[in-house]
Amino acid sequence: MKIITAVELKGLKENAKTLLLLDVREEWEHAAYNIGGINIPLGELLSRKGEVSNDMDCIVYCEKGIRSAIAIQRLEAHGYNKLVNLDGGVSAFKKTGDAKQ
Repeated sequence: MKIITAVELKGLKENAKTLLLLDVREEWEHAAYNIGGINIPLGELLSRKGEVSNDMDCIVYCEKGIRSAIAIQRLEAHGYNKLVNLDGGVSAFKKTGDAKQ
């Protein structure tokens, strides 16, 4: 499984790179703090997988990196191959000092 660190992701965001971000936390978690992208809770992911592009790298995140790893495994079983897990999730990203998005 490919991973990206919070520091690497922050650098990409600061350099205005076009990023495909997928938050697999619950809607209330996404509303409280998110780093952008679309929100598809893990429990809805397979029924909504058509909303996730397989044309470019997609950074998948959750609170700590566990649900996002599960999401990646599930999507890879359906042919997705450009998924990247945010190591440490939102918890790690908050430590980079990035303001709420």
